Amino acid sequence: MHSSLHFTICSVRAWLAVSVIGLAQSAVAQDPLGLLVPTPSATPTTASGNELWRLDPNSTGASQAIVPTMTPLPPAAPSDASPLLERSTLTGDWGGYRSELQDDGVKVNLSTTQYYQGVASGGLDQGFRYGGRNDYFLNFDGEKVGLWKGLFIDLHGETRYGQSAYNLTGALLPPNLMLVVPQPTGTVTGLTAVKVTQFLSEQMLVFGGRLNMFDGFVQPLTGATGLNGFMNTAMIFNPVLARTIPYSTYGAGFAYLKDFEPVFSVAVIDTNNTPTVTGFDTFFNNGATVVSALNVPTRFFGLPGHQGVTGTYSSGTYNDLQPSPYFDPNQGPGIALANRTGSWSMTYNFDQALYAAPNDPKNIWGVFGSFGVSDGNPNPIRWCSNLGISGRSPLQGRSQDTFGAGYYYADVSSTIKEIAPKLLRLQNEQGVEIFYNYAVTQWFHITPDLQVIDPFRQRVDAGFLAGVRAKVDF
Repeated sequence: MHSSLHFTICSVRAWLAVSVIGLAQSAVAQDPLGLLVPTPSATPTTASGNELWRLDPNSTGASQAIVPTMTPLPPAAPSDASPLLERSTLTGDWGGYRSELQDDGVKVNLSTTQYYQGVASGGLDQGFRYGGRNDYFLNFDGEKVGLWKGLFIDLHGETRYGQSAYNLTGALLPPNLMLVVPQPTGTVTGLTAVKVTQFLSEQMLVFGGRLNMFDGFVQPLTGATGLNGFMNTAMIFNPVLARTIPYSTYGAGFAYLKDFEPVFSVAVIDTNNTPTVTGFDTFFNNGATVVSALNVPTRFFGLPGHQGVTGTYSSGTYNDLQPSPYFDPNQGPGIALANRTGSWSMTYNFDQALYAAPNDPKNIWGVFGSFGVSDGNPNPIRWCSNLGISGRSPLQGRSQDTFGAGYYYADVSSTIKEIAPKLLRLQNEQGVEIFYNYAVTQWFHITPDLQVIDPFRQRVDAGFLAGVRAKVDF
């Protein structure tokens, strides 16, 4: 058995070496810059907080990421010897194969997330919808697989299926973002990330490839991704960024680090969203988006927090009614708008712990917020703000649970409001969301979620949404 395992590992090394060389040559030939500073950790993340960073699991904020050392030590692989309910993953260590792969620099993470959500009252229509998604992560430590030190490669595949409650709400912003990507309807599978990171020193890294932008998004204070925390689009990330930042695209960039924490980054990405196609035929044919971010850790009241500013500028051509990868503003009569070239957005983000357990840096809760502004044309949202409280559960004996409650307000572009006011009256949108993520085991989480949304369609009543999410890590 072990001889066949070592043969498999050697095959993986050989395949990886060829793939990396080909990808590196392709990236250099096509473009030397891009977006989404990746943290090459053993535990990948799949969604959001501040716009450029993947947080280390021990981090406490949304706007920062703790970048590990050049050769980070991965957590211990799940053991088959552990009782089923005490394992970190459902399938355990695969008879020792998982541990041996991890020791050789290859880590595999698989999960499935199921949703049942609907409009109980108000909204455009009442009803409930079932949908789900599977996520597949493959992470390589370049030094351990026989390449070179400081190299990390992350792959992310995903499958989306079923229905969402988006069309029942009359809202501009989807109540469940993770059922809208990589595409909002039908059953689809895509390889949304093939990302290469190279540390040049302890203060500088570069990255590039096919980037899944939400692999770097982490929600405030909980460390949650889009699969574990808030579900509403406006609570996961500030939607003023949606016009200029695709979900899955090509790009590259660099980041400056201080004490292994990101301080400043600049990146360039293709404006085209290509999560389910190669994207070679549209490669940078609609301009590029430049993204920069400045993030500052704080210690107000002796407790951890962060202050961050992110700015984007795109040279692409858009119009207000053009769908973004995350929501569709064209929900009324079929009216065409003139295209405009160029779009910008800027956000300010903060999080501040109000409580931190002295013996556990991950056991914190506090407040967070974001304010974003854009050009308002061709961006369908002029400005948007959210404010909330989240973190680890304060309930006795439930330190693995997380909770969140938040409010958002989105100012819809006046260009959209004035298109056909008699046919489709539009207004600004606002909503409230509350969730509690209950850890049944380390690998099985159930999350009840309640939302009230006053949608941008003026003739639609405010809707009360109820839902539940179940996530299993394999």
